[in-house]
Amino acid sequence: MPRIGRPNRGSAEKPNNFGKTIKKLFNDLNRYHVSILVALIFAIISSVVAIICPNILSDLVDIITDGLKSSIDMDKVRKISLTLLILYSCSSIIGYFQNFVLATVSNKYAMNLRGRIVSKLNKLPLKFFDNHETGDILSRISNDVDNISQNLNHSLGTLVSSVTLLIGSTIMMFTTNAIMSVSAIVASLFGFALMFLILSKSQKYFDMKQAGLGNLNSHIEEIYSGHDIVTVYNGEKEAKKEFDKLNRDLYRNNQKSQFLSGLMPPMMGFIGNFGYVVVCIVGAFLTIKGTISFGVIVAFMIYIRLFTNPLSQIAQAMTSLQSTAASAERVFEFLNEEEMPDESKLDRIEDIKNIKGNIEFKNVRFSYNDDKLIIKNFSAKIKDGQKIAIVGPTGAGKTTLVNLLMKFYDISEGDIIIDGISIKNISREQIHELFTMVLQDTWLFNGTVKENIVFNNKNIKEEKIWHVLSVVGIKHFVKTLSGGLNAIVDNGES
Repeated sequence: MPRIGRPNRGSAEKPNNFGKTIKKLFNDLNRYHVSILVALIFAIISSVVAIICPNILSDLVDIITDGLKSSIDMDKVRKISLTLLILYSCSSIIGYFQNFVLATVSNKYAMNLRGRIVSKLNKLPLKFFDNHETGDILSRISNDVDNISQNLNHSLGTLVSSVTLLIGSTIMMFTTNAIMSVSAIVASLFGFALMFLILSKSQKYFDMKQAGLGNLNSHIEEIYSGHDIVTVYNGEKEAKKEFDKLNRDLYRNNQKSQFLSGLMPPMMGFIGNFGYVVVCIVGAFLTIKGTISFGVIVAFMIYIRLFTNPLSQIAQAMTSLQSTAASAERVFEFLNEEEMPDESKLDRIEDIKNIKGNIEFKNVRFSYNDDKLIIKNFSAKIKDGQKIAIVGPTGAGKTTLVNLLMKFYDISEGDIIIDGISIKNISREQIHELFTMVLQDTWLFNGTVKENIVFNNKNIKEEKIWHVLSVVGIKHFVKTLSGGLNAIVDNGES
């Protein structure tokens, strides 16, 4: 049955609510909060150690500089050098554990998300799949979940450690020398303004890129899965034209998002180098005046790097979080879709074998969407044992009637009654036990002939399988196969 009422392509191109989505994402990570907190503490400790080291290095430089006039105190040099070695080693080890914890959390969360999506798929009504393309659903499961996992792993620790470095280096700079601190910070201020300006402009392109990727995957999946139909009806040119359009849209949105986000690293690099020059000039002037020592200049040259590098890293982390927000909203949108009604409280028909099969359609009304009514006040009675043929042109509603009877869709108004029992009071599971539905399409699964016949039903005796084959007239054919019931069926061929 053709899909009805699909949303227009590009409907998800509006900018997402970044703050709301990120907040929802971190609330969804509640089971990993302890692990994330431990990783963030590691990131802070690692950054604090990195901030302390330049101040100690300043003392080492001063000892060496003063020693050039007389003699260098090698004992102090060795002690300070050993201290620096231990601190830098601790910083590296703690950073390793931080990355390990975040990588574990992000991958576990991605696994959990995929599990929830697959579970959700089994609870969604067919109406959802009529309005959403298969490729877009697959894109959410694969591309969007992978994007969330990778960006959480890389951006979360980077963001925390960068903010810690930024704050810590600022404090240490002001503690060391206020004049040089003001010079360095003023030189870097307009970098912040440019960074937030670019972030505000690039968010919508990340959203459009993810939506475009889903649309392109949907088109590719449909064309390849229905390639024989496309070929028979000479639809190759139209399919290629649509692919080119979607591919161009994705290219433009990806190019714009990557271009704007790519502006930030070189821009912040320039700010860092500019601050570096300012520190050298102001530091030289203060050294000449005797206000500071040469070791302070060396320390500030490291601090300015510690101050400006986090700006670039924060910009990159924010770019990653933008992409994460775009993917997370698409995943949460899917997980929040309306599910089929819970039927666990419905009365179960205990003696299902005694159901005769008297069916009555009673003033049934149904529509796939609110715009067009497909069935209007349809009534009919079918007695048990009758053979009924429903005849009509394409679109008349023949398949729809069967879908309603099988409870694949819920009727809008009216009722369908089986042996005096409304299907509203019968679960889908029991409805499917009452009927056998043979589709026009031939579906064969990779496996044995026996597995294709019994599906997932267990404890089916072989005598019953041969009886079924005899009834449908292919018992002789199966017996001629080299493996009989255990013959392998592969891609529709045995």
